[in-house]
Amino acid sequence: MSDIRSPICTVIGHVDHGKSSILDKIRGSAIVATEAGKITQAIGASIIPVETIKESCGSMFKQTSSKSNIPGLLFIDTPGHAAFTSLRKRGGTLADIAVLVVDINEGFKPQTVESIEILKQFKTPFVIAANKIDLISGWNSENKGNMIESIKKLSAGSQEKFDKKLYEIVGKLHEYGFQSERFDRIDDYSKQIAIVPCSAKTGVGLAELLMIITGLAQKFLEESLKIDISGPAKGVILEIKEEEGMGTCMDIIIYDGTLKVNDTIVIGDVNEPIVAKVKAMLEPGALCEMRDKKGKFCNVKEVKAATGVKVLAPSERTPIAGMPIRGVKGDLEEVKKKIQEEIEEVLVETDKEGIVIKADTIGSLEAMEKLLKEKNTTIRNASVGNISKKDIGDAESNYETDPLKSIILGFNVSLLPDVVVSKKVKVITSDVIYTIIDEFEEWTEKEKKRLEAKDIDVLIRPCKIELMKNYVFRQSNPAVMGVYVLAGTLKTGMPLMKDSKEITSAKSMQHEQENIEKAEKGKQIAVSMDKVTVGRQINEGDILYSAIPEEDFRKLKNLKQYLTPDEIETIKEISKIMRKENPVWGI
Repeated sequence: MSDIRSPICTVIGHVDHGKSSILDKIRGSAIVATEAGKITQAIGASIIPVETIKESCGSMFKQTSSKSNIPGLLFIDTPGHAAFTSLRKRGGTLADIAVLVVDINEGFKPQTVESIEILKQFKTPFVIAANKIDLISGWNSENKGNMIESIKKLSAGSQEKFDKKLYEIVGKLHEYGFQSERFDRIDDYSKQIAIVPCSAKTGVGLAELLMIITGLAQKFLEESLKIDISGPAKGVILEIKEEEGMGTCMDIIIYDGTLKVNDTIVIGDVNEPIVAKVKAMLEPGALCEMRDKKGKFCNVKEVKAATGVKVLAPSERTPIAGMPIRGVKGDLEEVKKKIQEEIEEVLVETDKEGIVIKADTIGSLEAMEKLLKEKNTTIRNASVGNISKKDIGDAESNYETDPLKSIILGFNVSLLPDVVVSKKVKVITSDVIYTIIDEFEEWTEKEKKRLEAKDIDVLIRPCKIELMKNYVFRQSNPAVMGVYVLAGTLKTGMPLMKDSKEITSAKSMQHEQENIEKAEKGKQIAVSMDKVTVGRQINEGDILYSAIPEEDFRKLKNLKQYLTPDEIETIKEISKIMRKENPVWGI
């Protein structure tokens, strides 16, 4: 028996362009305020019944359809940052239609372009919500009614600004192969992308947005929305939660078939599928958001696609968010086999060497992997769940070969109670994924400098000194003379050369009758030098250089960013001296 399900509508776009705020205004809820960083970090779902859409649109609804077979719209609110491409791809395959939110004032941003590429890849029909029109100069925020009437009320100058910003979006869409126009000026919705100007803040344009989405779904998607309601349920786990009085529950989007209490379900897993029985189901009320703890839920015996539902199905292993679920009707083993084939397509590929990453869901793990691989970061281990002793051990084992890989990145996870972090391991966790990536890059840069600075400390650095005239305190055993540091830093024990021959070293140094370990450029000090006699190997007024071993010279060339300008000039002088005898010295 076939039926028409609600179209699944995914909301995508650049971070901070107002995706969640648009849905909040429609729902009259405030999910955005509860999200980490006010950015949606996990896919949520909202059911908008067709009655609400009709009420919101009023007479406009009749312009697109005189009747409506669809029961409503099921919105999936997706994360907006580039790191969540893989989640949006999954949303793209799941979605029947998409709303691409663009800040009309900022225009296209990197994630806007990324979203368009995803929509093209999956051939997902979409509309543009040109948000934040209330910020356009001259816009009257009191205008909360009909969008077209609000535009007409703009002054000539403001209308010009409005049209300029709108057609910048039209131009950008054209670059990516899409014809588009303002929704009220479109001749053929099958050939042009509708742009709906709107404001999540005031609500203007949102009725028109709902009208366009519903009309498009009704006109072009009806065939694809037909489902076999008597068939087994197909869905995706959005989140795993502990619900008071119930225990571990799954938030699931059902996109095909029917799920009933007491049904056997198969849940995808990293190792082998989980088989469980549905004990109870809770369905959110209309206009409720599944993640909203204050939302209203009611016990149901069965649910039909498309909907979001909380499912209690106890099992020995805790399922992972992002995994597919299937209702079982017929051969259990065949269902298990098919779902495992699907899982193998999305597992994160790891390298022989690399860092350790952890996340609360498969989708988040994929997201981190994608962003890190784009930055050429190798990943040794990637797994779902909190950080364990084994994770610390895996990261620590990198320390000897590459300290920069002795790190764990964790999204939306924490340390297990019995875990003690080794001093050799860096752990970065956050519930905002790009914060983790930013902190990781910052730590890597600082740690690289620290390690390189540590490396350079064991090398003989460039130094240039002058043996001062009339400051001979002892001629030999050891020779003690006044020295002026012309460049670099003279350190005790530093070997010194005259011309290209190493002849002595700075045995000890004094400044104002106090022993010192080093003397920087510009200092005048007394230096004792072994193996030389003033008047023979050295003379007043001589210029001596640090005797840099050839291998140290090669290393210093790669670490020159840590040398001062006068050290760089001195090392050039040293190489010139050395190459008089050996033209390929230091090369």
